[in-house]
Amino acid sequence: MKIGVVSDTHGLLRPEVAPALAGVERILHLGDVGKASILKDLEKIAPVTAVRGNVDRDGACGKLPETEVLLLEGRYIYMLHDLKTLHLDPAAGKFAAVLFGHTHVPNFYRKKGVLYFNPGSCGPRRFELPVTVGVLTIGADGELAAEIIPLNLA
Repeated sequence: MKIGVVSDTHGLLRPEVAPALAGVERILHLGDVGKASILKDLEKIAPVTAVRGNVDRDGACGKLPETEVLLLEGRYIYMLHDLKTLHLDPAAGKFAAVLFGHTHVPNFYRKKGVLYFNPGSCGPRRFELPVTVGVLTIGADGELAAEIIPLNLA
C-alpha cells in the first residue's frame, strides 16, 4: 500500500503536489491545513484523513481531530501535528508508525521499532527549508518504508 503524507500546507496546495502523489491509495494530512478546500482538492487524488494543527482554529479545519489512529494493512498508524504533544509510548501501544509535522523539517527515523516520519512542508516555504511531501509504503510483509519527495518548484 502506498500512502501520501503531507503537512503544513498553510492554505497553499502547490500544483506540484498532485504529480508527486500520483498512484497513492490514501493521503494523510498532518495538520496546519489552513483551508478546508485543500482537503477537498486532495480528495481528488485519494481518500484523505487529516488532523488539526496549531493554525487550524476556525471553520471546518478547526473541527478536525487533534490525533487520529488508523489501521492500514494490519499496522497501526498514529497521526498528530506536533510530536512534542505525544503523550503515549508508541512502542507500548503497538504502533508501527507515528506521523507528524509542525517543524517543516522532513525526516524519518526509528526508535524502539517505531517509525517516526515528518514529511516536511508542501505549503509556503519557511526559511531555507525544502518543500516536500512524503510517501509511506506498507509492504506485503507489513514492513514500513518512508520516502521524502522534494517538489521541483518552477
